[in-house]
Amino acid sequence: MTQRARIRWNGNATLAAMRQGAVRGVRLGAEHLLEVSRQRVPIEEGTLERSGVVSVDEQSVTAAVSYDAPYAVRQHEELTYRHDHGRTAKYLEGPLHEEDGTITEIIAAQVRRSLR
Repeated sequence: MTQRARIRWNGNATLAAMRQGAVRGVRLGAEHLLEVSRQRVPIEEGTLERSGVVSVDEQSVTAAVSYDAPYAVRQHEELTYRHDHGRTAKYLEGPLHEEDGTITEIIAAQVRRSLR
């Protein structure tokens, strides 16, 4: 007895869906990082906190979190400045390292979701 099977390969569609999920995951991961870092941004009037943004390059599937107040870099790097309780220098670098597992899981979850 001969049996036949027909298989349809949807590789291109699968890769496109995975890419979409990865882009969505990178965006959500970056937004998560922005929210965590906003809780640590030195604050006096809130200008620095409000200047935080997420930008995503869908072509390279990368994201950036940045603060563009004129003094953002100085506040981030100057370890001798005194800040209110819970606010600190390295307000972006610290959360990036602490949240890397969570960010990775956010991205992975979106890729998995795109394959359903």
